[in-house]
Amino acid sequence: MAVCPEIDPASPLQFVINAAAGSSDADAKREVIEAALRTGGRRGDLLFSRPAGLARLAQEAATQASATRTAVVAVGGDGTLNTVAQAAHAAGCAMGVVPQGTFNYFARTHGIPADQTEAVGLLLRAAPAPVQVAGINDRVFLVNASLGLYPELLEDREAYKARFGRSRWVAFLAACATLLRAQRRLRLHIETGGTVRDMLALTLFVGNNRLQLEQFGAQPEDTVAGTPGAGSIAALMLRPIGTLAMIRLMLHGAMGTLGEAQSVERFEFHHMVVRPTLAPGRRWVKVAFDGEVTRMRAPLDFRVLEKPLYLLMPPRDEAAINTAIDTASGTASDTGETGG
Repeated sequence: MAVCPEIDPASPLQFVINAAAGSSDADAKREVIEAALRTGGRRGDLLFSRPAGLARLAQEAATQASATRTAVVAVGGDGTLNTVAQAAHAAGCAMGVVPQGTFNYFARTHGIPADQTEAVGLLLRAAPAPVQVAGINDRVFLVNASLGLYPELLEDREAYKARFGRSRWVAFLAACATLLRAQRRLRLHIETGGTVRDMLALTLFVGNNRLQLEQFGAQPEDTVAGTPGAGSIAALMLRPIGTLAMIRLMLHGAMGTLGEAQSVERFEFHHMVVRPTLAPGRRWVKVAFDGEVTRMRAPLDFRVLEKPLYLLMPPRDEAAINTAIDTASGTASDTGETGG
């Protein structure tokens, strides 16, 4: 394992900020971050980008952070965090998080507060620590990756949010609507270790986040906090079922017992290769990771990455308190949640 990067307090933190929400939102983010930096006596470079240029900006910021012994900081939702994590992981620099998404599983798991001012203040006293990340082909993912029904669910969720607003209940209703009309089936050739299977499924979901998997009732038993690469990641595979069985499945999700549903197969792994059966001439499959939907070339290679991500985290006691507070405030509305 590489040596954990050191942070030079004199070097400005590199903030990568998703400006998709518009100039007024960007101004509000700037004011919050700059005020927290002034209070803490630190400097920071605030780098704004529209979504199309976010990956390039993240790479440049991570390169700068690595050269100046500082951290690159993601300000935004799951997609922004994933983009910045990809760059930070490749550069080997430390990464900070100022979460602004709906669910914030990654931040909440690691004790990072949802309040922006508190999150920036935490960055100023935090130290980098290694955390486990997973990969699908050439992409890093922090929370989950999936194919089949799940990417369709995420696309429907965004459509519902655009119409009814961004809230966890809107996301839940979108998930119910998607599940009840699920019809498309996947034929999958799955290789895990020495085991090879051919399966028929509605979706294959791979989780790397303790909090989300616990709420599903599917937490891998051998994942140990603080030992990146030593733990497993969990797969949940939903077999084709009828409408009544789907309703029962949704109730399992609402009660946090999805891993116990008869229509769901659950297993743990360190490395898995998935070869979906595609139409003649097709080489690409729709995939979702950390709330973003894209297309990837088959086969799909899922694995626990040996190289960790170095995350700016609060002291252990403070992280435990923040996680408990965020979990208590979010459990009721997260139950049955299916987003990234």
